[in-house]
Amino acid sequence: MNRRDETRPEASGHGPNESVGADQPIEATQDGGARAALVVVSVVLFAEALLMVGLVIWLLFDLFTLEPSSMATAIALLVLVVIGAVWVSAVAFASLRRAPWSRAAAIVWQILQISVAVGAFQGLFARPDLGWALLVPAVTVIGLLLWTPVRVAYSRPEDQPAA
Repeated sequence: MNRRDETRPEASGHGPNESVGADQPIEATQDGGARAALVVVSVVLFAEALLMVGLVIWLLFDLFTLEPSSMATAIALLVLVVIGAVWVSAVAFASLRRAPWSRAAAIVWQILQISVAVGAFQGLFARPDLGWALLVPAVTVIGLLLWTPVRVAYSRPEDQPAA
């Protein structure tokens, strides 16, 4: 599909008689599938944010109760996980408002999550169960965020296709 086809109402998930204009909010023209997709994306992002916060708490607990072999490495890992938790939380809240930047940020997070999932499938300490638990939601969210009605929902009103 080329760029010109994407501007057609049919390509955006709306029929020829259903245009997304400046006087019509995007919510009014979305079908149930697009609304469900937006809910799934937000729920998965919030679940990932909660898991990251839980990981921060777990690492803090380990830092204070166990003696790490390298304090500098333990603190660096904790700082990186805190940054990740803050980022995913911000993306999750922005996805509720359908901020245009949150779609790209969510895709980047899912790609990072896929990288970790691939690593979980291999090596001496492979954990395929964790790999699948990371891979399935990441692929699902990327697929939903690339679906045209969802992509349009995350776009700015002036960037939405006109009839």
